[in-house]
Amino acid sequence: MKSERIISITIFSIAFIVAMAIAGNAFKNRNEKTQVISVTGMSERNFESDLIVWQSQFTVKRSTLTEAYAELKKQSETTRQFLISKGVSKEEITFAAADINKDYIYTYGPNGNITSSTFDGYKLTQNVKINSKNVEKIETISREITELINQGIEITSMAPEYYYTKLADLKIEMLAESAKDAFTRAETMAHNGDGKLGKLVNSSMGVFQIVAQNSSEDYSWGGSFNTSSKQKTATVTVKSQYLLK
Repeated sequence: MKSERIISITIFSIAFIVAMAIAGNAFKNRNEKTQVISVTGMSERNFESDLIVWQSQFTVKRSTLTEAYAELKKQSETTRQFLISKGVSKEEITFAAADINKDYIYTYGPNGNITSSTFDGYKLTQNVKINSKNVEKIETISREITELINQGIEITSMAPEYYYTKLADLKIEMLAESAKDAFTRAETMAHNGDGKLGKLVNSSMGVFQIVAQNSSEDYSWGGSFNTSSKQKTATVTVKSQYLLK
């Protein structure tokens, strides 16, 4: 009986020591902060737009709607033939539906109030849009629009817009470059701090920006998307967190 009691006490003592050791180690680990390094990688690319969108609109005014429509149709065809003669394909040209407005001549009283109005005809406006990958050709045509004005067409040209059709592929490539840059930064910081870089624990894409090349254009927190310049610069960031060994 005495020997059994000694064995029981010994087992209990060993179990108590092991339990205390485990508890102490858990308390120590609980109070030790996991060391993490946070970095931001960036990629920047210059590229040239490969798609141009150019819009213009012309207006006609006649006393009756029938006359206005007839003149609008005539000017639409003249505009179409002008564009085709310059090398624009039919598939690249889109005419929008006509916008119809009634014009009035107003008479004003001494207080600036309208006292009467007289109908002055129908004004029809139509928009024509060109989508083309032949950027230089469309740029040239947009500057030659005065030829239509000389033919009596009241046309207004808008500034061309420039796009890039391979933007999705470019973004993927730049994300890979940004992630690699983030890793290099983290590795450099860890090495200079006498540490070793551990595994990646978190990574997220930052804002994707497109601005004009060599410009002072402001970046936006929500992302800029420049369409007014043919030559563009794209930037994207990746925020990453790594464990330190």
